[in-house]
Amino acid sequence: MKLEDLKCISDNVNIDDYLKLYKYVKDNMEHPEWLGIFTKEEVVDILGIGGKIWLYYNDLDLVCSCFYIPASNKSLRKHNIEYDEEVTGSLGPIMVSPDYVGNGLQMSMQKVFNDYCMNIGKKYIFTKVHADNIYSIRNILKDGYVETDYYENERGMNKAYIKKLEV
Repeated sequence: MKLEDLKCISDNVNIDDYLKLYKYVKDNMEHPEWLGIFTKEEVVDILGIGGKIWLYYNDLDLVCSCFYIPASNKSLRKHNIEYDEEVTGSLGPIMVSPDYVGNGLQMSMQKVFNDYCMNIGKKYIFTKVHADNIYSIRNILKDGYVETDYYENERGMNKAYIKKLEV
């Protein structure tokens, strides 16, 4: 299965579907704390300040999603990143249903995400990953990200990354 084979909704996304996928992925993870928690209100707020969700379907099945979150200077400085929020976007949760893992969907979504960020004038992408999530870290590094911070929070040890977009 390829990302191109799926139906993508990225405008007027059904937030309940997004949260349904979020819960399904989290409920089926060996380490659900890696994903963190987003409430419906938080998702609505992020979308209201310029966030964007791509939600992919195979017929009616929720397959995968990624989430653009506008970066904040406060968060960037906290993770040792000196770029301004005006030129930096943030890759939020990127999820693949356990029913579809192993199809390269995360890497394909990262390409869609990179293209979107370039189209809206971003020069850098910031993201955070749990330090033990070797699968996501492998994909992040393969996509050209560089580690900028190693820190602990309520979810355990995490790493922050930055990527310079090729314009």
